[in-house]
Amino acid sequence: MESKKQYELAENLMPGGVSSPVRAVKPYPFFVEAGKGPKIQDVEGNEYIDYCLGYGPLILGHRPGSVMDAVEEQLEKGLHFGIPCEAEVELAEKVVSNVPSADMVRFVNSGTEATMNSIRLARAYTGREKVLMFDGCYHGSHDHLLFDREGAKTPGIPECLEDSTIVAPFNNIEAVEEIASKEKLAAIIVEPVVGNCGCIPPKEGFLENLRNICDRNNSLLIFDEVITGFRLSIGGAQEYYGVRPDLTTLGKVIGGGLPIGAFSGRRDIMQKVEPEGDVYHAGTFSGHPLAMVSGVATIDKLEENDVIERTTSHAEEIAVTLRETSGLTVNQVGPMLQVFFTSEGVRNAEEFPANNEERFREFWEELLKRGVFIAPAGTESWFFSYAHTDKDLEMTKTAIKEAFEEVGVR
Repeated sequence: MESKKQYELAENLMPGGVSSPVRAVKPYPFFVEAGKGPKIQDVEGNEYIDYCLGYGPLILGHRPGSVMDAVEEQLEKGLHFGIPCEAEVELAEKVVSNVPSADMVRFVNSGTEATMNSIRLARAYTGREKVLMFDGCYHGSHDHLLFDREGAKTPGIPECLEDSTIVAPFNNIEAVEEIASKEKLAAIIVEPVVGNCGCIPPKEGFLENLRNICDRNNSLLIFDEVITGFRLSIGGAQEYYGVRPDLTTLGKVIGGGLPIGAFSGRRDIMQKVEPEGDVYHAGTFSGHPLAMVSGVATIDKLEENDVIERTTSHAEEIAVTLRETSGLTVNQVGPMLQVFFTSEGVRNAEEFPANNEERFREFWEELLKRGVFIAPAGTESWFFSYAHTDKDLEMTKTAIKEAFEEVGVR
């Protein structure tokens, strides 16, 4: 098989044969050939309804016409310049006009860069070092936030950083209150909806209380909206829940499928960034013209159409089928969801089922056999696109029912 052949070649060239570990599926991952609308095709010619969507960026589906037209037009002008371009200003206007907390924005190339720079900025602005994050939240692969309640999540992180990063349980405001009363925090950073421990929504009042704690303690509140931005609503989770942070990180949807990240926030904070201020940030590909025009074209569609309403409706429909067929816990917020192999509530990382990944992988394999592709880890989320049709949803429901029956859940 061509995928097996490609993987055997890749194993000798790249660690684990992949460019990101979640893609390393045993015995080998399928290799993708192309995508169109809600579907992808592998190198063997098999077609799948796609609910991974590049891990979230493709809210319009694969190769949407208006986005492809914008990218192709830019390709005729040039690939890269490292000089300001009009599309950079256009996308900045889109972010500032739609995201409640964004008075100014700086573009970077990934969510990792966005959170890394937001932490540096928060520390410089407050003159403090310690940052509070939450167990189960993922803020990229840089050293400052790659922690859980057990400590560093990987070898290679300097021990000194463990003293400056404090980890609390998500949805536990009492724990946050206790930490904030003892430590001078530069910032609290949070995924308003956890998207990398499955999909876990905040308890009622949790985000509001984080806002109040930061205000009382002169700390900054950072929302990592790399996943939720321009997805739960056009103004992201902060608009959806009515809580305004001081800084917001963005990515995924705002690039329309091309690499991008951004950090944004209050004017008085963002003015500290070079060259206006003295907090350093630079990047060869920051404000890349292809990502800028792709992002503008994508957000144009979100502003002009019922994209978020429709994708949310899709998610609600599939969530009902998952719950009614299995009796398992399904967390769904807007157009994102995840099923957990437990009937108990999952409100934080501690409640993530111990045997979830083994059972989830069995379910994933059965869905794949039936032409439905979701991210191959229960720690990820399902995403829905504007391109998914009623027929796609019906085929997915049938696949879900058959897959659960095959793995002994009914």
